[in-house]
Amino acid sequence: MIYDDFLKSKMELKMDNGFTIDQKYINPILYDFQRAIVAWAIRKGRAAVFADCGLGKTFIQLEWINHILEHRGGQGLIVVPLSVAEQTIQEADKLNLKIEYCKTQDDIANRISITNYERLKNFDGTTFNAVVLDESSILKSIGGKIKSQVIEMFNDVEYKLSCTATPAPNDISEMANQVAFLGIMSREEMLSKYFVHDDMVWRLKGHAKKEFYRWMAGWSVFMRMPSDIGFDDDKFILPTLNIGAIYTDEEYVPSGELFPVMELKGIGGRIKERKVSIDAKVITLSEEINNSDCQWLVWCGLNEEADKLNKLIDDSEQVKGSDNPEYKTQTMLDFKHGKLRVFITKPKIAGFGMNFQNAHKMAFIGLSDSYEMYYQCIRRCWRFGQDESVDVEIVLSPVERVILGNVKHKESEAAKIINGVIKEMSDFSKDEIKKGTSSHIEHYYTESKKGKDWELWLGDTVETIKEIPENHIDFSIFSPPFAQLYTYSPSMRDLGNGRSKAEFWKHFDYMIPELMRIIKEGRIIAVHCAQLATTLVSDGYIGLYDFRGDIIRQFSKSGLVYHGEVCIDKNPQSQAIRTHAKGLLFAQLKKDSSWCRPGLADYIVLFKKPGENQEPIENGPGLEVDNDEWIRLAHPIWYNIKETNTLNRREARTEDDEKHMCPLQVETIHNALMLWSNPGDLVYSPFAGIGSEGYQALLDNRRFLGCELKKEYYDVAVKNLNRASVKKVEDKQTLFT
Repeated sequence: MIYDDFLKSKMELKMDNGFTIDQKYINPILYDFQRAIVAWAIRKGRAAVFADCGLGKTFIQLEWINHILEHRGGQGLIVVPLSVAEQTIQEADKLNLKIEYCKTQDDIANRISITNYERLKNFDGTTFNAVVLDESSILKSIGGKIKSQVIEMFNDVEYKLSCTATPAPNDISEMANQVAFLGIMSREEMLSKYFVHDDMVWRLKGHAKKEFYRWMAGWSVFMRMPSDIGFDDDKFILPTLNIGAIYTDEEYVPSGELFPVMELKGIGGRIKERKVSIDAKVITLSEEINNSDCQWLVWCGLNEEADKLNKLIDDSEQVKGSDNPEYKTQTMLDFKHGKLRVFITKPKIAGFGMNFQNAHKMAFIGLSDSYEMYYQCIRRCWRFGQDESVDVEIVLSPVERVILGNVKHKESEAAKIINGVIKEMSDFSKDEIKKGTSSHIEHYYTESKKGKDWELWLGDTVETIKEIPENHIDFSIFSPPFAQLYTYSPSMRDLGNGRSKAEFWKHFDYMIPELMRIIKEGRIIAVHCAQLATTLVSDGYIGLYDFRGDIIRQFSKSGLVYHGEVCIDKNPQSQAIRTHAKGLLFAQLKKDSSWCRPGLADYIVLFKKPGENQEPIENGPGLEVDNDEWIRLAHPIWYNIKETNTLNRREARTEDDEKHMCPLQVETIHNALMLWSNPGDLVYSPFAGIGSEGYQALLDNRRFLGCELKKEYYDVAVKNLNRASVKKVEDKQTLFT
């Protein structure tokens, strides 16, 4: 593969697993943005629609699965919460689609079937060619066993669609479950590629942010309004929402105490307060509803709340978890069609997916701390298509005020997160949906600067190294990127920016033969490296990756001779403080020292180009390396190299850098220059960074040629090379005064 094609392969989003369909074949009942999403999701083959309540996800999923099966054949299954099944069937009738509710695999008779999550154990996922998860945020809330079942049973299904109004983009587990269900990427791959673990928290890597949202737009749509993806909002303006809290007068005084409870302590305290305040809340709410002629939707958290309300409120019906599915479904439909005035139930029964625009009065008797439940319940009535202002009453005891405050805070934070994600993804999503592409424009700049005895190139080493003549370089010393994604740069030209170690070495292999070509026969290439710690998420185990060994194998494969190596001693306490490595901590020593390991040393690994050196490097008594110095340097370990004796890296650091740049110690560079080059020799660094190798080469009376990809580092390297030139002159003047 030529290099340009390789770079394109690193940039590609290989997530178009479906086929293209002209939107004119999509049912005209759908709005323009809905048709565009259907066409996009069909092209993707595996996609997620994270659209707010009332934006037509049911129509979208029905049209998607219909066209998938029309073009690709096979059976399709839609999985929904129990309460939503009949409603989805009715929506399908509007599209002239025939779907039927099935309890088991044996019930399947039509091309498209529908069932609920609880009945999935009765189905064989391998028999379906397309599957839809409706209200798929359930992936984060259901038990681990069922969640795994959903992902595993549909693992081999070719076409998948995930739909929910309440995704949690800041919930890493939910996003990981979504991509795992769709088959986009494993949890481990997602975390390794885009996230870093800091103090028990996963967060986006600095340089990965843009790529992460671009990747998200490649398989998902986030929207609260059609304008979020480039369409008109005219027909999607929500009515007024009025939320009021009613506090009862009754306060809870625990048995044996004199004063009422002033604060709630944990889940237990919340449950106790909710139970003892039932009667006061029920009386307050039932009086208000009985004095109203409107339809009311009432949300309860306890069966006792619902039972007492059902007795006191006229024209009311209650649905509880123990009721049979047929009764549940019929009661919800009666309320939806205006045959029932007051519907009383729990959020987990009817809080997801149902369309109750027929009502504009709602009440909560008590409240849990779940923002998602609260939001979903409100959106059953307050949704696009609602003609009236929606009034919501929340009946609480005085001490439960803190719960409402907590939910409101979560609401505010969730809005910020979703709006932030939409803002980040908007341009990518518009390109994906309207143009059919996910644009990736990488701005690549080149330039060069020269000084006395030095030249530095800004650009991609793989390309610039081709400009260097054969057998031109006397000595090369450098630190390559350490095979870690987005450490220093988001550029696809950066070796450290790759999906895997295999891709890193494939990229490096474009350069290693060129190093072999440009180095003079019999001369040395010195590669600075260290072993790399592995993680459970990225590698599947906690241990070490033999980076040094792979360097030896890859360079040797190109014909270079593995000539030797130097181990550079490092301070393990400094490493422990800097990295918090489990194997170096005193706490781990006391807890279980089987995890303890020595600190990680640095290495200078040496490679020689075959052939005879035509310009011997002479050392010995009276020269740069005398016998005593050679005795020190001939040791396989160099001790007392001062770790902090490096060029200043702070001025090169950018806000998105995940890791501090670690310039090679100038003493290490000096030792290498003395041993493996002559004064006046040309020293080359393909990864110049902030110019450490060049800086020391100039001070040691060598010439320097280097290349650096990142502009911030390049600019600092130019300053350092100029500083070295000035210092060299000043030192010479001092020597002769």
